[in-house]
Amino acid sequence: MSVSAPHSWRTVVLSPHFDDAALSLGGLLLALPGPVAVVTVYGGAPAADAPTSWWDSSCGFSSPAEAHRSRRAEDAAACARLGAEQVVLDHPDGPYADSGELTGLDRLLKSLDPSTRVLVPLGTNQPDHATVRLRATRVLADLGAPLPWVYADLPYTGHLPEWGTDRASAALAGSEKWGLAYQELLRDHRATVRHDLRLTDEQWAAKREAVLCHASQHAMLAADHGSFLARTGPLRAELIWSLEPAEGHC
Repeated sequence: MSVSAPHSWRTVVLSPHFDDAALSLGGLLLALPGPVAVVTVYGGAPAADAPTSWWDSSCGFSSPAEAHRSRRAEDAAACARLGAEQVVLDHPDGPYADSGELTGLDRLLKSLDPSTRVLVPLGTNQPDHATVRLRATRVLADLGAPLPWVYADLPYTGHLPEWGTDRASAALAGSEKWGLAYQELLRDHRATVRHDLRLTDEQWAAKREAVLCHASQHAMLAADHGSFLARTGPLRAELIWSLEPAEGHC
């Protein structure tokens, strides 16, 4: 990991993978207090002898090293469009990981100024995302730092039928298909909507440009999420909650 003056960041977005910040917050990032850093948690290089994962192979890559180089470059281009500093931690992604310990994430969080706002993914139907949220929340709590804000991770959360309406949070609280991560969050916290953005055409155009930087992932995302880039699709709205401990929790 190479970072410069982390105390100067006012907002840090923890992006589990190289495309999550653009997909989930591409409309809001330019409006969040800056300087902003997008930190890819699972951004480390795979081992030299690692076989190519099923996902990377399906995305058209011949080797893990090629996939890592390309995805990191895509992320750099997306961060530049979003006005954010790119920060990449050294935890390899998914099948290339050698352990579940996110020690690099711990170090980064401990280096931040207490006034820095940290955003973490909700973890809707995505275990890596939930791991990042839980780990960051625990580390910040141990430091006595403010709880992170939580963003709806897209396109996953955006498949909720009530997505992009005033009923989204309430619907997540009752959905057995898309709301389990949100319901888990509410067991220990009270969640308050801080940003509820339904993208204007101008905001959508800027977000689309950032998402298009991650072109190597689009075919596989479409296989899982259909027309996720449609103007009326799951990326059309963005949602962030702040947290407080639930009654009886500290």
